[in-house]
Amino acid sequence: MKALITGGAGFIGSHLAETLLQQEHQVIILDNLSTGRYENVAHLDGRSGFQVVVGTILNELLVDKLVERCDTIFHLAAAVGVELIIKKPLESMMTNIRGSEVVLEMAHRYRKKVLIASTSEIYGKNTNGSLHEETDRILGSPLKTRWSYSTSKAVDEILAHVYWKEKGVPTIIMRLFNTVGPRQSGAYGMVIPRFVSQALAEKPLQVHGDGKQSRCFLHVRDVVEALVKVSEHPGAVGQVFNLGSQEEITIEELAKRIIRIVGSRSQIEYLPYESAYEEGYEDMPRRVPDTSKIRALIGFQPTMNLDQIIANVVESMRRPVSDALPR
Repeated sequence: MKALITGGAGFIGSHLAETLLQQEHQVIILDNLSTGRYENVAHLDGRSGFQVVVGTILNELLVDKLVERCDTIFHLAAAVGVELIIKKPLESMMTNIRGSEVVLEMAHRYRKKVLIASTSEIYGKNTNGSLHEETDRILGSPLKTRWSYSTSKAVDEILAHVYWKEKGVPTIIMRLFNTVGPRQSGAYGMVIPRFVSQALAEKPLQVHGDGKQSRCFLHVRDVVEALVKVSEHPGAVGQVFNLGSQEEITIEELAKRIIRIVGSRSQIEYLPYESAYEEGYEDMPRRVPDTSKIRALIGFQPTMNLDQIIANVVESMRRPVSDALPR
């Protein structure tokens, strides 16, 4: 396989590039380095079959040239994290929607397969048990910036689906739930690296709201291995899959567990959402994926539990980032 990874210098993209190279595939990365970092892939540069291209998915001529050279596109480039969406909503919408449109149009031109990385944000405020792929979306007002990301990714999914239905482009949609691991930054609101960084510095762990909201966390290694397997499976084309863990924990309990694993003297500090985001910010009290569909397709099963994931993140923050892979 010759793969193009948009957003390939980002957290997930860099791990995906590593995995593909280990499997002796060729990899081209396209990244504008706005939230991705060259340092994430510097250890791969110079390897046979690997290339880094600095540029944007909004550059049609550049995307055209790169798509023509590849077999499969892993479209991961997107605005990342709730904080960025709220600070730069227009730029985020343009990157997500127009960028996906450019990638899909070039995939159609050259008849290439596209795996679109979507998000659990698609489900919005729906908390009715485990969320399966056909679960209804429940969103707040379109005037609340909080929901612009969910809306833009929903448009991405619609575009991918209609390009497959109407134009025959082989597309796959992956809805990623909370993904965690080395190289993830807490700068955009990602909770585990933010908590670990605070605990290591003996600073208060800042929990938004009452901390009773619950999430599930999957290690990036399990995510990228699933992405590769699904991309190669003929039964995945035209389908959408949830990808996440079902090990649920409240954010308050997550903070306590991280303090224990780090061995920190940090305390927990509770902050209103408005202090971190915007007035009237809405959060989801619970988000748990139903992963039966991807289990049936590729036998997906997480290989790391939450304590192991936290320990791996702690270890990665205590040593050079390029060397912070699970053993």
